[in-house]
Amino acid sequence: MGDLRGFLEELRRRGSIQEFEEPMALEEVYRSIRSNPGMRAIFKEVRGYDSKIVTGICGSRELIAAAIGIDPSALHGALNDAIKNPLEPGESPSAAFSEAEEDLSRLPISRYYPKDGGPYISSAIVSARSPDGSIENVSIHRMMVLGGRRLAIRIVPRHLFRLCEMAKASGLKALSVGMAIGLHPSVLLAASSPAPFGVSEYAVANRLMGGGLRLTRLENRSRVPSDAEIAIEGEISLEESEDEGPFVDLTGTYDIVRKQPVVKVDKVYRRDGSIYHALLPGGPEHAILMGLPYEAKIREWVAATVSTVRDVRLTPGGCGWLHAVISIEKQAEGDGKNALLAAFAAHPSLKHAVVVDSDIDISDPVAVEWAIATRFQGDRDLVIIRGARGSSLDPSADQENLTTTKLGFDATRPLSKPKDKFLRVGPEGR
Repeated sequence: MGDLRGFLEELRRRGSIQEFEEPMALEEVYRSIRSNPGMRAIFKEVRGYDSKIVTGICGSRELIAAAIGIDPSALHGALNDAIKNPLEPGESPSAAFSEAEEDLSRLPISRYYPKDGGPYISSAIVSARSPDGSIENVSIHRMMVLGGRRLAIRIVPRHLFRLCEMAKASGLKALSVGMAIGLHPSVLLAASSPAPFGVSEYAVANRLMGGGLRLTRLENRSRVPSDAEIAIEGEISLEESEDEGPFVDLTGTYDIVRKQPVVKVDKVYRRDGSIYHALLPGGPEHAILMGLPYEAKIREWVAATVSTVRDVRLTPGGCGWLHAVISIEKQAEGDGKNALLAAFAAHPSLKHAVVVDSDIDISDPVAVEWAIATRFQGDRDLVIIRGARGSSLDPSADQENLTTTKLGFDATRPLSKPKDKFLRVGPEGR
């Protein structure tokens, strides 16, 4: 089950994926995906294309856990362990993909939403190295098709941005990249993780996969998974940029148009009967892949601040990105506020956070609201941080300067009052 096909076969055995056998037009496939955000399906015949389309394979914690082979409750620990103990994958000169093409025209790429700036690739990993080859980064980026061999890639000031800056400082005009689509969920989760700069996300994925990942070097020396359904060889121009967007991002709103670097595609490789992963922007897959790794990071940072962290959730209503709920075992007054500050430091895009006691089910928004109603006092328990770095995706924030106001809610019970006063009475009166 080390590649996408193996994982799909496991989902078939479980009866956990829809399979559409009848031929469908590309627009019909994307309309169906858009209309059913939680859909987990494979479209076997897309008119005009010889690639299948799959969607929804990373759309829940249970799916990610099944792909890794662990219980969902162990996801945070497994990911943190993989980041701390990366395992460099082996390389293979051979790969499952072989057919070389000059452009992207044979891939079933489309607009997801009517006002998208163009057709978008939303599930591709992008791998790149520093000019001296010592540092490798693997990350997921949205890419808008400008033409058959040109893409506009959204790059935020993180690790790929840093590699581009290093390449510029070395006098280079372009940064070689390898892109891959149609991958095992472990690779996508690792590529979404906040691994430190200098730790290859491939090594994180390989640890999650128990050493089962193999990589192949493309002609430009960038590395992609050997069992990728689709591999794309190209370079990011360090001199040319184009308008990128609009694009519906995690918030479910159209992100603003920005000048972004251009990717020039050199070659496209595909497996026989290739499977294209259409990841719905703003859908459950998007939220899980972006949010789950930062839940793990928040959990680790809060655990270094207070004695016991029970769980962390980036909530669906907070777009899986902007709102967090954190469950702790409070030992002393101030623990809740320290937990809030640690959470904001761990996840700079976080806008609002709530800390609750361990008796509150953080996956139940009614229970979390009840804790705010019964354990929170605004003049005592509210943390306000003005002018902090925030998310570029929040339409209410300063999206150019990336600043926002953050609010933290300490909804833990005060230790100065008896615990019994804050226990919710059940149907039997206790």
